Amino acid sequence: MTALAVVEQEIVRLEGYLDRAMGEVFGTMMGVACSHAGEVDPIEGETVAALIGLAGALAGTVVVQCTRPGAMRICGSLTGLESTEVDETVRDALGEVANMVAGAWKGYDPDLASRCLLSTPTVIVGSRYELFSRRALIRIDRAYRFAEHICAITISCQRAG
Repeated sequence: MTALAVVEQEIVRLEGYLDRAMGEVFGTMMGVACSHAGEVDPIEGETVAALIGLAGALAGTVVVQCTRPGAMRICGSLTGLESTEVDETVRDALGEVANMVAGAWKGYDPDLASRCLLSTPTVIVGSRYELFSRRALIRIDRAYRFAEHICAITISCQRAG
């Protein structure tokens, strides 16, 4: 098997873990159905994004991004509090959801569960920003539908060592 085929096989496996993690976190922690949305247009306008760093067996980032209304819906589902603006509670809720998704995602793989560490979340709110990370062999871009909202997940990483 070629090196590229091995990477492609790993991406498919990690995508399956991500689908499972999203369903688990949204369903169990927030009581909201969440499923892979297939191909969707990039999220436009002002967004709320939470970035989690990966270190150890994997080096890279996990980014969870949604619209302002989507972030407020996540906050309401997680906390039971309705929000009318993206405030500290909404930012904290999205950061916590990103942390739970990243933790569940890596937890399905025994090697990653024990040898991949997560950073604390960094939350970014805005409409004109770009996130750059070094080129990684593993890149996963997936969108998930919950209620009437879309949550986009980007994982950009590579095996360390």
